Amino acid sequence: MIRVTLPRFGRFDAWRAAARDLASARVPPEGVAWADPDTPPDLFGAEPAPPPADHPVIATQDFLQLARQVASHSDPERWSLLYAALMRAQGDRRFLSNPADSMLDRLTRMAKSVRRDIHKMHAFVRFHELPADGPRRAFGAWFEPEHPILEAGTPFFAKRFADMDWLIATPEGTARFEGAAIAYGGPAPRPDLPPDASHDLWQTYFANIFNPARIKTDAMRSEMPRKYWKNLPETRLIPEMLADAPRRVQAMRDAGATEAPVFAPKVTARIRQQPDDSLPETLDQAASQAARCTRCKLCHAATQTVWGKGDAGAGLMIVGEAPGDQEDLAGRPFIGPAGQLLRQAMAEADLDPDRAWLTNAVKHFRFTPRGKRRMHQTPDRPHIEQCRWWLGLERRMVAPRLTVALGATAAFALTGNRSPLTPRRGTIEPALDGGPVLVTWHPSLILRLPPDRAPEARAQLRADLAHAAQLIADAPEG
Repeated sequence: MIRVTLPRFGRFDAWRAAARDLASARVPPEGVAWADPDTPPDLFGAEPAPPPADHPVIATQDFLQLARQVASHSDPERWSLLYAALMRAQGDRRFLSNPADSMLDRLTRMAKSVRRDIHKMHAFVRFHELPADGPRRAFGAWFEPEHPILEAGTPFFAKRFADMDWLIATPEGTARFEGAAIAYGGPAPRPDLPPDASHDLWQTYFANIFNPARIKTDAMRSEMPRKYWKNLPETRLIPEMLADAPRRVQAMRDAGATEAPVFAPKVTARIRQQPDDSLPETLDQAASQAARCTRCKLCHAATQTVWGKGDAGAGLMIVGEAPGDQEDLAGRPFIGPAGQLLRQAMAEADLDPDRAWLTNAVKHFRFTPRGKRRMHQTPDRPHIEQCRWWLGLERRMVAPRLTVALGATAAFALTGNRSPLTPRRGTIEPALDGGPVLVTWHPSLILRLPPDRAPEARAQLRADLAHAAQLIADAPEG
C-alpha cells in the first residue's frame, strides 16, 4: 500500500501533483492510502510510490474545480474518493456530466456542503480590535467551521479588509494577514480576545432592525445555526427579543391607523386585480388570469407571463420547459433560438407550427443576471408543481389528442415521471390527466451539444415530430 501524506495547507495542490504521478503510473485507487498531517502512522509501513510513467492524465476544469472544493471537506475519505473519480475519468469522462451517478452525486453534495460552510464563515466571523503598534489597525477572530475551510475561506477577508491586519483562528489552524499574503499556521488554543466597543453598536443596530411581526424561528435557525451563536455578540439579544415579540406586535396593532390613509384606494384597486379562485371559461380568460399569477416567486423577476399560442383546435399540444429571454420580453413562446430550431424541425417533419398549440410547463422566465445578460436557469420542482395548475387548465381547454413533451421538465410536468430522459426519448407515456405524451429532446439541448453529437439529436427530434404527425393524422377527431 502506497501512503501519501498531505500537508495541512496547500493540500489540494499537493494532492493534485501526487494524484497525477500515481495516475500516470496507473496505480489503482485501492493501492493508495491518503493521509492528513494528524493521521497516525501506518504500523505495517508503506510501499514507495512508483515513478511517474508516460500514460497521459486528463482532468477537465470542471472536475478540478469540484475537487478543489471537496478538498476542504472534513470527510477523511475525500482524497480516496477524488482519486477514484480521477482514475475512472481516464476511461469514462461522461460520468462527470451525469448528475445521477452515485460517485458524482456524493462529490457534488460534499462540495455544496463546503460552499455553504464558507458562506457561513463569511457571514459569521466577528472581529475584535487588538492593540496595534503601527499605523494599521489590528483585529482578531475565532471561528469554528464544520469543515477545514480556513485556506479556502480567508482570501475573501484579504480582499475586503486589505487596509487592516487581522488574525482568524480556527481549530484547524490560524490565518494571519499583515498587508501582503496570508500566512497560515498550525492549530493553536483559542485566543483570549478583548471586548470590542463596536460590538455594542452592532447589537444596537441588530435590535433595531428586528421585526417582531415577521418572526420565523425555523428560517432564522437555518440561516444562523445555533453552533455559531456562542461566538456572535448579537445572539445574546435573541431570547429577550423573541420573548418580547408578542407584546411589541400587540403594541403595533394598538398604534395602527383607525382610518384608511388617502392612498388606500389605489392599493386596494391593485389587489382587486389579482387573480381570484374562479375558474376561467375560455383560453383568453385563462391567459388574463395567468398574467397576474403569483403562485411562485418567478413572477417577481420575469417581465411577464408567457401563455400558450397557436391553434387550440389542431389536436396537437407541444410543451417546452419555460420561456427564454426573448420569449419573456415578447410574451410569446418559442421565438428564440430554441423555438426557431423547433419550427424548422416541425417543417421538416411535415408539421405546420401554426397547426399546434405551443406552450411551456412553467410560464415565467427563470434566470441569473450576468452583467447585462440574463442567463437561463432550469425551473425547480416547486415552480413546476405550482405552474401545473395552469398547464392543466390549458390542457382541459385545448383537449389535445397528442402531446409532445420537449425535455425532462415538460415530461415531468405532464407525466410525473422524473427518470432519465435518454431511455424514454421517442416513447409514448400516459399523462397525469390522461392522454398520450410523446417524449423527445428539447431544442435548447441540441443547441448546447458539441458539433459531433448535435446532428444525431436533431435527427431524433425530427423523427419524433414526424411520428407525432403520423399519430395525429391517424387519431380520430373527438
